[in-house]
Amino acid sequence: MKTRMMRWKEGSWQGAGEPWPGAQLVLLFGSGEVLRDDGARGRLRAAPPAADIVGCSTAGEILASTVSDEGAVALALEFDSTSVRVVRREVDSAEVSFDAGAMMGRALADDGLRHVVVLSNGLQINGTQLVAGLRSELPAEISATGGLAGDGSRFQDTTVVHNDEVSSAGVIAVGLYGHNLEVRWGSAGGWEAFGPRRRVTKSEGNVLFELDQQPALQLYKTYLGERSVGLPATGLLFPLELLPVSEGEPSLVRTILGVDESTQSLTFAGDVPKGRSVRLMKSTIDKLIWGAETAGSMAGQPEIAPEFALLVSCVGRRLVLDQRVEEEIEAVLEELGNPAGAVGFYSYGEIAPGGVTHGCELHNQTMTLTTLAERST
Repeated sequence: MKTRMMRWKEGSWQGAGEPWPGAQLVLLFGSGEVLRDDGARGRLRAAPPAADIVGCSTAGEILASTVSDEGAVALALEFDSTSVRVVRREVDSAEVSFDAGAMMGRALADDGLRHVVVLSNGLQINGTQLVAGLRSELPAEISATGGLAGDGSRFQDTTVVHNDEVSSAGVIAVGLYGHNLEVRWGSAGGWEAFGPRRRVTKSEGNVLFELDQQPALQLYKTYLGERSVGLPATGLLFPLELLPVSEGEPSLVRTILGVDESTQSLTFAGDVPKGRSVRLMKSTIDKLIWGAETAGSMAGQPEIAPEFALLVSCVGRRLVLDQRVEEEIEAVLEELGNPAGAVGFYSYGEIAPGGVTHGCELHNQTMTLTTLAERST
């Protein structure tokens, strides 16, 4: 496997070098403005002309150990014995999220499938239902990772790209096929719960109306105090933990995407089921960096050293880390042994298995990573 990292700067791709016809896949992350620029995408395609270009807008772009904004980064992958298949679906309503995931799972579930990478719009999707649909059609031993596109802290519009198709409603799934491909993943947070347990007494999918029969938005505002004027962005500092239903299950974290004053409701990136117990969460810089290290260690000790890493971290983590944001990237890469290629983005939701098993779940407020390497044929 070969990788080549590139950064869009001053109207050109820095690091692209000579045309690279052997690349099969290019991962592209950046601002919506750059992703919608036909010239920028065209110049990128000129380097690896036969590759599938897939990507999304972000709340910050990751390239190697650096984090940047309002530009774009890309990484081209040339596999030795792995093949790539890309499927795409428009999802302009959360209600069709499950069907979209199931359709893509069916399209990819073929002999030799090793892993699936998912990139989705970040605002018109129910991430829980998307991954549930995907799981329903993928073989149980197949893992999936990825994330939901970002839009900084604006929460207005996200963008998904596949070659010349650019959309605010797109969902892309990339199937990687080949028995020589080794895939590992890790996902961890570093948040801690505080305050009393509360029960979800009214919700519909990913929209939360009541906690303990109190209006959810009103209750959330009491915790945020003066910060409530900055919702939904400031809500990222206090995500919601879905407590396990039974012993041994992992907890899941949900982060706010929007608020509705008229219904006093909160919209989250994934489902908040009625009857579930929840608690608010908070964190510190040191705990978030520890969480990133934990994610890296989960993917560590592979049979062969990783050659590529995809990093997806949450916009809420970035708000807390602020000027120290690159420390969590450095922590992950050090745990992984500093692979030759590393790219990623800050997201509105992360997709990864819920534990050591395969499959996938929607997470929020985590550092989620995927590593790839190819065994010699």
